[in-house]
Amino acid sequence: MQDFIFNTAASIICGGGASLQLSQHCTRLGVQRPLLITDPMLMEIGLVPPVIAALADGGCTPVVFDQVREDPPEDTVLAAFQLAVDEEIDGVVAVGGGSSMDVAKVVAVLMGSQQSLAELYGVDQVKGARLPLILVPTTAGTGSEVTPVAVITTGETTKAGVSSAQLLPDIAVLDADLTLGLPPAVTAMTGIDAMVHAIEAYTSVHKKNPMSDNLARQSLTLLSQNVRRAVSDGSDAEARANMLLGAMLAGQAFANAPVAAVHALAYPLGGHFHIPHGLSNSLVLPAVLKFNMPEAESLYDELAPFVAGRSGAGALIDEMESIIVDTGLPATLAEANVPASALDMLADDAMLQQRLLVNNPREVKHADALAIYRAAYS
Repeated sequence: MQDFIFNTAASIICGGGASLQLSQHCTRLGVQRPLLITDPMLMEIGLVPPVIAALADGGCTPVVFDQVREDPPEDTVLAAFQLAVDEEIDGVVAVGGGSSMDVAKVVAVLMGSQQSLAELYGVDQVKGARLPLILVPTTAGTGSEVTPVAVITTGETTKAGVSSAQLLPDIAVLDADLTLGLPPAVTAMTGIDAMVHAIEAYTSVHKKNPMSDNLARQSLTLLSQNVRRAVSDGSDAEARANMLLGAMLAGQAFANAPVAAVHALAYPLGGHFHIPHGLSNSLVLPAVLKFNMPEAESLYDELAPFVAGRSGAGALIDEMESIIVDTGLPATLAEANVPASALDMLADDAMLQQRLLVNNPREVKHADALAIYRAAYS
């Protein structure tokens, strides 16, 4: 048997309405005054206020930070951290998408250690403890509730990651009720993002292991069978629950068998053109899959039945392209308003993502990255 290490959240709670029981979990962790981190849109549409009220009704005194925005910059993290210090909070809860959960992870570590934010960036750079941490996703995509990574925007077009087992939460709460009515475009982007996590975990040349493989296969079954339903009917509770579970399983998979070239080529699109992460992945996915075929064909063939219901590596690629079209997402970089003149710059930036590219089943050189962007352009 091959050697491997598998880490995930200490406890996972899955059920409709589970987010309204957070006070019980806070009590179990010894948390009385949690910092609840979320974003203004979720507050405005009324998704998070009932969770806050339930925490208060359960005997907790939540302090709310609701200023997280997509691709959170350092100043957002530091503002949340300062509020946590000023209010003497004793735990951190995130209710939101990947951005809110990333901010919560970093704040929990900053509160529990003596390190600065800059000292946390990189792999296994977290030296201190963290405060108790509960993560509650409101989208079915990032899987951040079970990953040991947080990504923070550090400049106009740059991001940095904090990667440490300390970022895994004490409790991940999956409440599909929080995802009902999620807009179709967001549903599609986050759903394909989760599928990319599973595919890349299954084909990663580093740390691929039997547990991640099983999780990736189960994830792809759930996601492929439900993404169109969830996009077409935002109130389909069964589809929503399956999407949320599938995204979490994909998160567990890639947290232990890391992602590769799709993500490496997607990040520059987000950095330069502020394209949402899930859409960035979707835009380059078919071209990367085709590029990887000489080395990954057998693995894609293994995954095809779980996605397309039939064998053949080509079937996997065809089905992913069909899902992108059927869910109404832009299928090319041109459709996403990326100028052709930017492709060289994007290839330059993609080559800076060596921590991801080393996991790809086929080596990616600068000329390859440029060719992939060109293939994805039209």
